[in-house]
Amino acid sequence: MSIKNAKADVVIVGLGWAGSLMAEELSCAKMNVVAIDRGALRDSSTHTPITIDPDELRWRSRKKLLAPPRDNTVTMRNTLDQTAVPQRDFGVIELGAGVGGQGFQWAGMAWRFPRWDFQVRSETIERYGKARAEDGELQLQDWGITYDELESDYDRWEQIAGVAGQAGNLGGTLTGKGNPFEGPRSRDYPTPKLKTLRMMEIFNEATSAMGYDPFTIPCASASKAYTNPLGATMAPCSYCGFCQYYGCGNYSKASPQRCVYPALNKRQNFKLISEARVTHVDKTADGKSARGVTYIDEHGNEIFQPADIVCLTASQLDNVRLSLLSGIGRPYDPITNEGVIGRNFSFQTISGVDLWFEDDHINPFIGAGGLGSQIDNYNGDNFDHSSLDFIGGAGILALSREGPPIANADKLPPGVPRWGSSFKRGYSKYYQNYGVVFNQGTSMPTKRGYLDLDPTYKDPIGIPLLRVTYDYARNDRAMARFIVSRTMEIGKRMGASHLSAFNFADKPFTTAIGASNHTTGGAVMGLDRTTSAVNSSLRSWDCHNVFIVGASAFPNNAGYNPTGTVGALALRAAHAIRNDYAGKPGSLERN
Repeated sequence: MSIKNAKADVVIVGLGWAGSLMAEELSCAKMNVVAIDRGALRDSSTHTPITIDPDELRWRSRKKLLAPPRDNTVTMRNTLDQTAVPQRDFGVIELGAGVGGQGFQWAGMAWRFPRWDFQVRSETIERYGKARAEDGELQLQDWGITYDELESDYDRWEQIAGVAGQAGNLGGTLTGKGNPFEGPRSRDYPTPKLKTLRMMEIFNEATSAMGYDPFTIPCASASKAYTNPLGATMAPCSYCGFCQYYGCGNYSKASPQRCVYPALNKRQNFKLISEARVTHVDKTADGKSARGVTYIDEHGNEIFQPADIVCLTASQLDNVRLSLLSGIGRPYDPITNEGVIGRNFSFQTISGVDLWFEDDHINPFIGAGGLGSQIDNYNGDNFDHSSLDFIGGAGILALSREGPPIANADKLPPGVPRWGSSFKRGYSKYYQNYGVVFNQGTSMPTKRGYLDLDPTYKDPIGIPLLRVTYDYARNDRAMARFIVSRTMEIGKRMGASHLSAFNFADKPFTTAIGASNHTTGGAVMGLDRTTSAVNSSLRSWDCHNVFIVGASAFPNNAGYNPTGTVGALALRAAHAIRNDYAGKPGSLERN
């Protein structure tokens, strides 16, 4: 028998970075907020204290902080004429198992997208002509906002997360430090940049000599003791190297638990329902607005949570799946290119070069999840594409992230045996001398890259799985080959004795290889309701009191990690709700 809860002003589905930021802003505005998360409660002091956090076998190898594939299964195919089959293991799909989502065990790279990525179509037309933007395979569109419009929200998120970095552009003036290609910032990062480690030193020396502009990657690991605007405290990073796939027992890495929950949990008008799975959004009889959401609790009860506003702030894939299951927005048709839900799925175009040095001391066990040096000389549209057959590019970075002895056991130069005494000698030598230059590339949306509900496969409670139809675009394959050639030049200049290039875009896309977990799109934002699912405030064109917030809103993927932009967009959406709705119940205007 269905149960009905007391009505809330706002119901939030998913309490990761996006959901927690929105919950904090809206509860601060005196709204009654209910958050529903399918994960169990998770906290650093309980689950990953400093005595337990550095457990590579548990957290990195067995990925015990991630939701198992059976809970996040999608089906996947490359082309329309193929039959999609279920994903069976970790790979591209790596979602958090507890409340806080991926924000608990993420690496911590804290990027802002540059100006170009928000206006790829219009910028490409202006610089290279309309024919380049209307390549037959690509489906470029602008976001409906500019970097400048989002700058204050980026700043707010960085202050909450205690991001460590160094500004390259303050108020439109280049500082001669930091990233010279970044958009103008209103102020510097809240904590100074992290330390420069050995791999970064080698990379900085080589790229500087080649005329490039290396800088330290902004990282959401505080470089000094810090108290954020919500009163939450962070400790300085100890460079332990246990970040990606781990919690942070040192309380240095930003997470919803560390940075937002302490303030949120004090609010009497906030309620969290954990271990509960939302199955769909309930719409009104006319289908033009939402009444609330239905979920199944940990005991198997079906419960209706009524609310004036519904915010979908789950993972990118779950946002799209819930929209499709709820009939919010017209599903995308890859033949006619009409419809909006599922449109413009993008991944990232990953490549790079593994490097081995002779008789150096890289000390890979010292690091932080988001720490490294990068050059943006070949990222986005920072270089002239006039004579090239692609648009976009990649951030080229040298990581000083971690040195896990189990995971790095296969990081050996070609020709070194993978077993026996020769393996032991080789690993003893090259563990200390291994590094990687990693290329995190843009991904341009295609007309045949999309998401829909699988017609055959269902989850354990009978709900259709999400189907991914995607392959790398010709544009992205050409870009990756170009970037790899530049990276090989850098690796040689760094003095590596052995180099081995990798390029995931050289083969068909698969969810099985964890080159990245930065999937985007499917409920994209824009100013045209025929090509976007949500408007510039992340409000659904189809249901005027539904906000779909997360990487699902990205019309294209940049050469950066998405978290900072997800956080900024969540704050933007929350401000829109506060400004349009607070004190005026029921006054949300239809788009």
